[in-house]
Amino acid sequence: MSIILALLIFSAIVLFHELGHFLLAKKSGITVVEFSLGMGPRLLSTVRGGTRYSLKAFPLGGSCAMLGEDTDEVAEGSFNAASVWKRICVVAAGPVFNFILAFVFAVVIVGFTGYDPAKVVQVNEDSAAYEAGLREGDRIVRYDGYAVDLARDLYVYMYLNPLEEGKTVRMDVDRDGERVHIAFLPDLNTRYLLGFNRSDVNSMRVESLIPGLPLEDTGIVPGDTITAVNGVEIKDGADYEAYLSEHPLDGSEIRITYVHDGLEYEASLKPEAYSTPVGGFAYNTGYTRTKGFGVVKYALLEMKYMIRSTLLSLRELVTGGLGIRDLSGPVGVVDAIGQTYEQSKSEGAFTILINMLSMAILLSTNLGVMNLLPVPALDGGRLVFLFVEAVRRKPLNRNLEGSIHFTGLVLLMILMAFVMYQDILKLF
Repeated sequence: MSIILALLIFSAIVLFHELGHFLLAKKSGITVVEFSLGMGPRLLSTVRGGTRYSLKAFPLGGSCAMLGEDTDEVAEGSFNAASVWKRICVVAAGPVFNFILAFVFAVVIVGFTGYDPAKVVQVNEDSAAYEAGLREGDRIVRYDGYAVDLARDLYVYMYLNPLEEGKTVRMDVDRDGERVHIAFLPDLNTRYLLGFNRSDVNSMRVESLIPGLPLEDTGIVPGDTITAVNGVEIKDGADYEAYLSEHPLDGSEIRITYVHDGLEYEASLKPEAYSTPVGGFAYNTGYTRTKGFGVVKYALLEMKYMIRSTLLSLRELVTGGLGIRDLSGPVGVVDAIGQTYEQSKSEGAFTILINMLSMAILLSTNLGVMNLLPVPALDGGRLVFLFVEAVRRKPLNRNLEGSIHFTGLVLLMILMAFVMYQDILKLF
């Protein structure tokens, strides 16, 4: 079912993208040679009005092939025969239609579920945030200079820009219609750690060791299983949590018993203090209903959130905050859709529909943003050449431009193959 849903969502998004190119090309008098859904050999096709409409074997992608595209042909009805501004409109129409589709879906979702205001729901009274004046009921509208329209804006920004010890947090909040500025240093939450990650919450199998923390120097390696602490038997994760509840780690030396290759060993170590900055407040994660113009307003803000999240992720990719291995391709998207579907099944068809529409908004917006990047072979790369032509009042060498786009396409296909390979590895 997840594969069927993924194909339906992909097909709708790609078809609408190509429809944008198609409609603007027809409106501009450009001959569309073929309008197709899918890639590879044709399964079905028909010719109407001088255009071949095709359904192809692999339902990932699509195309709107225009006469003379990527050549120097300037015959009547060809892409190059149209004015530069018409060609700009035709190329830009694909991403614009992706944003239109995402907006329509966003209107549906907001109309049914509402929006998530970034409202403060709890402030610890002994926190620096409380002392600075932050109060329950305040609505966060700006955080460290970043405009906050929805609670998810704040979540994404804080995830990509975690709190730092000694760095002042600045936020503007709306309190009963009045703008209030809050500034404070994050509190520090100090815990004593051994320095390992478990394979899951129910297991005591060591999945990995945290560099620089005590357990790394004991001889324990990933794959070993901890069986006792200070002589108290630990059968599973629940026993471990119960032990820590009764005997919190405080820096005193403890004795760990563990199994390595079927043999039991002991090691002594002192837990190390580990401090993390915390904000001292919690904000809303639920949804508030709206109606009328509010639906349109928050649908637009939903779009803004999706676009900004995509741009923030791209910035992290460029600056090294995220790596190329964090990218996902079609396989990863199918897996994400499948997981979302499985998690939604128990809540009924309506929840499945809303979650699938949310995935469609995310994918359609991402496709729109990515296609506007100034990369050869993408719509954004084509727009760069067209804007240069508009300024120069004459085109660049079109054969050279075609070669550049072809090279860009080859590189993109190589990147897609690598990302798909990484997605497959993540499944196992």
